[in-house]
Amino acid sequence: MCLGIPGEVLEIDGDEALAEFWDVEKWIRIDIVGADLSVGDYVLNHAGFAIRKIPEEEVAETISYYEELLGADAGEALDVESLDGIGDEKTEGRPE
Repeated sequence: MCLGIPGEVLEIDGDEALAEFWDVEKWIRIDIVGADLSVGDYVLNHAGFAIRKIPEEEVAETISYYEELLGADAGEALDVESLDGIGDEKTEGRPE
């Protein structure tokens, strides 16, 4: 089983996007999701690839599930240490 991590798209450059995952920014590949992606959209990231665009009406619920899963209370910051290594894979052509 794999687990995708939800993140917000901050910038798009060709087949890659800069996305934010609880205050951690990572470049990810967006080939699988396709051209329907815009800045401000949310995606599920797995191993440096956006595997699914999260529909706008599902974003808040999805984020809530992940925060609950990772043990964060509503007023408590998510432990980004638990996300360490997610999306660290090197991708060819990543903007410098």
